[in-house]
Amino acid sequence: MKVVPLNDKVLVKRLDAEAKTTGGILLPDSAREKPRMGKVMAIGSGKLLEGGKRAPSQVKVGDQVLFTSWAGNEIKVENEELLLMSEDDILGVMS
Repeated sequence: MKVVPLNDKVLVKRLDAEAKTTGGILLPDSAREKPRMGKVMAIGSGKLLEGGKRAPSQVKVGDQVLFTSWAGNEIKVENEELLLMSEDDILGVMS
């Protein structure tokens, strides 16, 4: 199954949570925060503007992005958890 985002939507795969702190303490699964970074898997055709034109997307497939804590909707595709979010929920591209 393949998910194709519409309009200004972006499909993101969340990066794995850190297993230990910077001090070296191992964290159990229940204590790990969900990462707010991920990899763009697919993008929509862009936001529809007045006059019928579309704004180009500011991200591309493969970009590592930083997004808000409550961004998007979690979906499961072939046992893989993904986020489907608006491009406005993306705060920046990591370089």
